[in-house]
Amino acid sequence: MEKLYFFLRLNPVRADFIQTMTDEERGIMMRHAIYWREFQLKGKLVVYGPVMDAAGPFGMGVAGVDNVEELKEFMARDPALALSTIDYFPMKAVLPDSTFP
Repeated sequence: MEKLYFFLRLNPVRADFIQTMTDEERGIMMRHAIYWREFQLKGKLVVYGPVMDAAGPFGMGVAGVDNVEELKEFMARDPALALSTIDYFPMKAVLPDSTFP
């Protein structure tokens, strides 16, 4: 079965979240990073991390999964959902081993 790819956007609770995190929020975000690293080690996440947008930093990731339910299940257990929302969008990923039609 061919993988389905999704662009993920983690929307923080406030525009200056990265600069103003409390110690409690920082702990949640550390658990969030470790949580997604597990998904990456399983080959389900191509890349992830913060995007330092001047308009307001946000988190991003590109996931390659067998089905959208797998992605939704993993997102639902993300510790960062206490502080943010996650949007996801289907995409056509071009990977190093991809061929164009």
